[in-house]
Amino acid sequence: QVQLVESGGGLVQPGGSLRLSCVASGSIFSVLSMAWYRQAPGKERELVARISPFGTSTNYSDSVKGRFTISRDNAKKTVYLEITNPKPEDTAVYYCWGRIRDASKRPGDYWGRGTQVTVSS
Repeated sequence: QVQLVESGGGLVQPGGSLRLSCVASGSIFSVLSMAWYRQAPGKERELVARISPFGTSTNYSDSVKGRFTISRDNAKKTVYLEITNPKPEDTAVYYCWGRIRDASKRPGDYWGRGTQVTVSS
């Protein structure tokens, strides 16, 4: 069984900073691509940032480019999202996603339960 667990959400002031973490655990053979999505009230879930298996390639949505940074530590099976200069419109539940090969080497898409980020003064 594979699990993704996010942490680090909370209340942050505009212009501040916050770091989200997501740890993969369970019967894992390898962790491939990972990403952060978010969903604001009344809106669809959207891709925020994605990182390749060895961290050599990253992609960002236009709305966060230059303010958010995705990174990973494969030894810890952890992906991070550094949020800087947040804006009220960044308020959302942030979800971790990972394409992971389980112990049987079967690839699958896994989601965390989400962590709330609220940007407000």
